[in-house]
Amino acid sequence: MAILVRVFLTISTTGTPDRPATDLGFLLHKHPGSAQSFSTSHGTAHVLYPEASDARCTAALMLEVDAIALVRKGREQGRGSGQADTALAQYVNDRPYAASSLLAVALAAVFRTALGGTCKARPELAGQVRPLRIEIPALPARGGADLVRRLFAPLGWHTVDAEPVPLDAQFPEWGDSRYVRLVLEGELVLADALRQLYVLLPVLDDAKHYWVAPDEVDKLLRAGEGWLAGHPEHRLITARYLARRPGLTRTAMERLELARLADVDDVEADQLDNAVDEAEDTEDRPVPLAVQRRDAILAALKAAGAQRVLDLGCGQGQLVQELLKDVQFTEIVGVDVSVRALTVAARRLRLERMGERQRARVTLRQGSLAYTDRQLAGYDAAVLCEVVEHVDLPRLPALEYAVFGAARPRTVIVTTPNREYNVRWESLPAGHVRHRDHRFEWDRAEFRAWAESVAGRHGYTVRHEPVGPEDPEVGPPTQMAVFTAAAAPKEEQAA
Repeated sequence: MAILVRVFLTISTTGTPDRPATDLGFLLHKHPGSAQSFSTSHGTAHVLYPEASDARCTAALMLEVDAIALVRKGREQGRGSGQADTALAQYVNDRPYAASSLLAVALAAVFRTALGGTCKARPELAGQVRPLRIEIPALPARGGADLVRRLFAPLGWHTVDAEPVPLDAQFPEWGDSRYVRLVLEGELVLADALRQLYVLLPVLDDAKHYWVAPDEVDKLLRAGEGWLAGHPEHRLITARYLARRPGLTRTAMERLELARLADVDDVEADQLDNAVDEAEDTEDRPVPLAVQRRDAILAALKAAGAQRVLDLGCGQGQLVQELLKDVQFTEIVGVDVSVRALTVAARRLRLERMGERQRARVTLRQGSLAYTDRQLAGYDAAVLCEVVEHVDLPRLPALEYAVFGAARPRTVIVTTPNREYNVRWESLPAGHVRHRDHRFEWDRAEFRAWAESVAGRHGYTVRHEPVGPEDPEVGPPTQMAVFTAAAAPKEEQAA
């Protein structure tokens, strides 16, 4: 039996007297004062600490790969996508000494709790951003050093040093191998860094040592939560991680797109939560802005006595879900241009499991708000919750007529971001809108001017209400207008 040993990965951090680097031991659930070994299906993993002081701490993950066990396991499960079809290649390959899917599996097994973002002994450590340095001496990189940088650079690492390893140092004219020595440096949450490695190591290797089953889609999405959907190389990552299996890749891409669409208009609420003081003695966190917004809309609908309600631009069905909880609303119609968003809404509402009476109260429809639809006429109320800012300004008159002129509900509620409040979001760069799909954002004067002109043209009165904490200088984060039909416009009466 041939067993080769190699240090595959080291994780280092620095510290201060009040925040010692040895906290790394708590995060990894591995004591710095001892070496530990763990059995895996392909050999033995070892964790030890070459250095451990308050100033600097390094944890090393070593893997002994049993080449015979690897071959046997492969025969039992079926070869992975990257294994060659020759008998010799099963025994002579880079698996025992290069970082690959073997290391990713060992990483998940040995550091499972850390990868999950929990720290039982010191819970407050789990979410802390800390300086990290990760080194991998031999990393297969099909795509070269440039691909390594493209994969890791968007994830918050200050330094992504991928140094190609020559085929033979004594013969530089032979060129470089497909391996790189990788050094990552940056300030990240440890769990985030581990999840990135878990996904990207086999992606760079572009091969897996085990059969890729459908449950790999769930593993990918769990590890990629929060970063994969928005990664510029998410298509390549998904295809390679799933061994280029078309069906699994298509499923994963659809779910990633749904995840990206989900809660797309609640970005400012997330920013509000992130801006909250996270001191240990702070227990009372503010209600998310998205929740405050829905509460304000529900209050306005109840005050108007509305029973049949249109949620125009319903997205993933958050407001529809809240409306269903109140028996006052006897008919609820959610309309959105995105079929995928409506699919998410149907899943959120569990329409397929809903009782017959409850199911009769709700309808989800695909449609564009820029076109009139006779089936939307005659409802008590319509809601445009964080919708108008997603419409190109030249298209707003078409939406205005479709809602206020053609559908003409008794009450129309419109919410939209207050651009003036953006300066209060510490995480929002100056001059940026709150979401990349926003075509514009109005300040309070601009929104009032638009609302008053719409009300005047279509025979409505309008009142304005703040949503969220109202700042004395810049106003509330969300502005809401409640339109009430007074009489048909003069041109309609004449017709």
